[in-house]
Amino acid sequence: MKRSVPSHRAAPAGEGERRPSGDGASSRAVVLLSGGLDSTTALCWARAKGWGVAALAVSYGQRHVRELASARAVARRLGVPLHIVSLELPWLKVSSLVGRSRELPNVPLSSIGKGPIPSTYVPGRNAVFLSLAASLADAIGAGAIVIGANSMDFSGYPDCRPEFIRSFERTARLGTRLGAEGGKMRVLSPLQRLDKAGIVKLALGLKAPLGLTWSCYAGKAKPCGLCDSCKLRARGFAEAGVEDPYVQT
Repeated sequence: MKRSVPSHRAAPAGEGERRPSGDGASSRAVVLLSGGLDSTTALCWARAKGWGVAALAVSYGQRHVRELASARAVARRLGVPLHIVSLELPWLKVSSLVGRSRELPNVPLSSIGKGPIPSTYVPGRNAVFLSLAASLADAIGAGAIVIGANSMDFSGYPDCRPEFIRSFERTARLGTRLGAEGGKMRVLSPLQRLDKAGIVKLALGLKAPLGLTWSCYAGKAKPCGLCDSCKLRARGFAEAGVEDPYVQT
């Protein structure tokens, strides 16, 4: 059996190194939680950094709605309050993650993230999610949003890129009461420049409940092993030298 060597490595500077700096809004954060590997690791990272966290999950018609059960399980295990928002945006069905009549891509691992944006891209998803998180943060007096976006081992979605995250932080400061009153609304993406193996190692070091997470796009009872998300996750665990508890469930 492979053994793990947990890594509590700090997140790359510029995306996630900012800690809470005081009381009130500056010590609270809203974490976007899908129930997957990346968002669960980001949630555990935020707690380890000392943020008082509230989690936000979104039901948007995704075929892998199974991930919301994982979000609930992760939040319950960690004792984190979870807000779940339901959206009905019919135009998202252009994505194969939402439009169930569309076939999910099955491409070689070496081709993931290269070439055209894949059909699994959900138009403006992170822009919508971050807007919801900014609204919740402004309502509860939180000064930060944490997102598990990654631009290393990913499918090439434009709203996962660091320049998009930075631009949204500026927008959030301009469009919230906190920002208008002189506060800082921060958007933190601590996994931005980690590969999947690095994310797995960070998660292990943080004792994240990886066995509760769900990454598969197919929306079935068991991981399909064929979608981009399954393949990237499998490579991450393999390169980290540990077994994935998710494939045992």
